[in-house]
Amino acid sequence: MSLLFSPIKIKNIELKNRIVVSPMCQYSAKDGFPNNWHLVHLGSRAVGGAGLIIAEATGVSPEARISVGDLGLWKDEQIEKFKEIVDFIHENGSIAGIQLAHAGRKASFDIPWENPLQLDKDQGGWDTVSASSEIFNPTDKTPIALDLQGIAKVKADFKSATERAIKAGFKVIEIHAAHGYLQHQFLSPISNKRTDEYGGIFENRIRLLMETVTAVQEVWPAENPLFVRISATDWAEGGWNLEESIRLSALLKEKGVDVIDTSSGGLTLAQQIPLKPGYQVEFAAAIKKEVGIKTGAVGLITDENQAEEILQNGHADLIFMARELLRSPYFPLDAAFKLGDDVKWPAQYERAKPRKHS
Repeated sequence: MSLLFSPIKIKNIELKNRIVVSPMCQYSAKDGFPNNWHLVHLGSRAVGGAGLIIAEATGVSPEARISVGDLGLWKDEQIEKFKEIVDFIHENGSIAGIQLAHAGRKASFDIPWENPLQLDKDQGGWDTVSASSEIFNPTDKTPIALDLQGIAKVKADFKSATERAIKAGFKVIEIHAAHGYLQHQFLSPISNKRTDEYGGIFENRIRLLMETVTAVQEVWPAENPLFVRISATDWAEGGWNLEESIRLSALLKEKGVDVIDTSSGGLTLAQQIPLKPGYQVEFAAAIKKEVGIKTGAVGLITDENQAEEILQNGHADLIFMARELLRSPYFPLDAAFKLGDDVKWPAQYERAKPRKHS
């Protein structure tokens, strides 16, 4: 059997294969509530055979959302539909996870295909917050630098959202600390100009993330996996870099984090990203090698041979796929056949399963 389709156990959760549906915003929620779009979107990837399906960046508070169309878990009423989705995923042999997030200064946007700009309050938007009052884009509103009370609220919101995720039945939580969102805004010296205990030296800039992990762990079952997504580099001079990511990953491992989902970029318009297939794999490989923690590789991974090679080379333990799984929800079933693996198909689709001719 290929490595791609071999099972992997993380804590007490076993994934049937190494394919992970990466969190992908759908901008289709109302007041944070999931709906049938999310049921079909996530459910079809379970039918398609992915081992782990992670729901999109889910706001831990209304102001934590990237856009007005983002999912949320800030009130109990949002749990019911999430539970329906989670149950369907589990009934079809996959594991359900959720990415908990706070967008910080990159919040308060409209639906992207309708209007690419931030919304003012009279348009249904809200004040944005960050580590400092640095803006991301010249057209953005100036964020409010969080005071200690605001930081405490962020941590409490992550904890409360975790409790709701447990009630919904999720088996994996991923804390979003990448792509220029709030946790990343504290990590990077480009966006963090603070002079208190949350700014300046490395140990201060990682403090919010480390304390958020602690807050989540206070309620998250110790036997269930906890992931953290990071941007391994800002791809910009003077920004967060791979060396710091390795140091952070080692500390996260000590705290009991199980997987570093290794992405990059998103913090500054000055970033220079050399896009090519698998352009971020080297970061997952370096963190895995130096720290000895499980990593997920993500970024322009589009076929089964590429994914298998990443695993065979020991560069990562999981393959996170995004756009390819938007194009092809049943990619895992097709990939298994091409790699010569005999995987279980849904009974309803069994008659369409390809057979190798002798």
